[in-house]
Amino acid sequence: MNTLNKQITDRLEELRVHLQADGGDLEIVEIDGKLVKLRLQGACGGCPHAAMTIKGGLERILREEIDPEIVIERVM
Repeated sequence: MNTLNKQITDRLEELRVHLQADGGDLEIVEIDGKLVKLRLQGACGGCPHAAMTIKGGLERILREEIDPEIVIERVM
């Protein structure tokens, strides 16, 4: 695992607790360079605010803290 993948994985693992507190979770499907594919699970999987959680929350945090070119795609 390269350094960027490890940074992304470690930070997403830290952020999972916030989703779990609301009855949801996330699964890292794939990290390909700066493209991160996630699957939201539990309450987050069917939540109407899932896109906002990914783009306005998770992606924003990764971009601010790790690399401004990171993009998260939701996988169903």
